[in-house]
Amino acid sequence: MPRAVTLIRSSSLSDIAEYAYASTAPAAARLIFAAGACPLDEAGATVAVGDYAGQAAQCVANLRTALKDAGATLDDVISTRVLVASHSQKDLVTAWEVVRDAFGEHDVPSTLMGVTVLGYHDQLVELEAVAAVLDD
Repeated sequence: MPRAVTLIRSSSLSDIAEYAYASTAPAAARLIFAAGACPLDEAGATVAVGDYAGQAAQCVANLRTALKDAGATLDDVISTRVLVASHSQKDLVTAWEVVRDAFGEHDVPSTLMGVTVLGYHDQLVELEAVAAVLDD
């Protein structure tokens, strides 16, 4: 099935960013707005308490499930936002590296943000995403 998402890289901007600077989807694409994926297990408990990488991995796993239920995969994601409850850049980078590695070569435009607090007890990471698919 053809992909709806086109990643755009700019030769006019720094190549230091580990993601495409923009992305597009055709007007015929169905957009999927995923709720922020949280580091929760099937029972609703926060996993990997105190572990930024572990929570980021659970967020990615939960995002994969939500996307699958909506008829999409990580390769259909058009943008992400990674929220990390920390004032330390090191913690943000730790979470980001897990998300970046999960997306592999599909390096979608992303925003990495440090925030003061997230919604669940002991939650350190949340992953928002928008996807675009072409239905048959």
